[in-house]
Amino acid sequence: MRSVIVVACALACGACVQETVRFEGKPGQQSLVRDGRPALISEKKTSLVMIRPAARQVAAGGRPVFVVGLHNLTRKPLEFRVREVAVTQVAGTASVPMKVLTYEDLVQEEKTKQAVAAVLVGAAAGLNAVAAADDGYGYSWRTTNGRTYETVSYSSVRARTAQRRAMRKNEKMIDAAIAQGQKNLTILERDVLKDNTLLPGEWYGGTLHLAPPARSESAVAAKTYTIALTVGQDRHEIGVVQSGQQ
Repeated sequence: MRSVIVVACALACGACVQETVRFEGKPGQQSLVRDGRPALISEKKTSLVMIRPAARQVAAGGRPVFVVGLHNLTRKPLEFRVREVAVTQVAGTASVPMKVLTYEDLVQEEKTKQAVAAVLVGAAAGLNAVAAADDGYGYSWRTTNGRTYETVSYSSVRARTAQRRAMRKNEKMIDAAIAQGQKNLTILERDVLKDNTLLPGEWYGGTLHLAPPARSESAVAAKTYTIALTVGQDRHEIGVVQSGQQ
């Protein structure tokens, strides 16, 4: 029992840790603040990258998400491919790759969540229907000569009313689940960084989603990683330090 309590407390403490992100500027890069959040501009010969965290804080063990802007400084098209984005965490003397979640990864994940949600909603709808069917029955008890007798009655009107009420509730619940799923997919389509050809002088941007960095021994110890973005022939390496306080 004691070990279970210790684990539960550790999980609770981990959940209350919020981490913040800052950037380590390198030559050719400028650190700045945008809307109260740290940001960084990296300028190369043919392209410019601006990056900032999507949220002011990241939950410990959660996925870091960044807003990335790419700018073509040339008079010819430049190619950007998400598969060429490389993220590497520095853990002691070792370098550990961090997965970049592509638009396709996130869409598949959302569809899986929707499939699970559909099962749960279906189960809830079934329970509502069963409960409505039972609403037609009424029970009463009377005691005669020290003995208790139960009387069961059934009202078809009450049963139909309960079933109509359950049907409306189920329809709202199902419609809400479908609408939320469609909204989530629309947000992914609109916001997530994808492959793109940047035309001369064009800006392009979106959100970059990363797998959580590996945990350190201390819940508040800093995690350091590098995000490398390739635009045309330019490689922008951006140093990130993610740390938290309880």
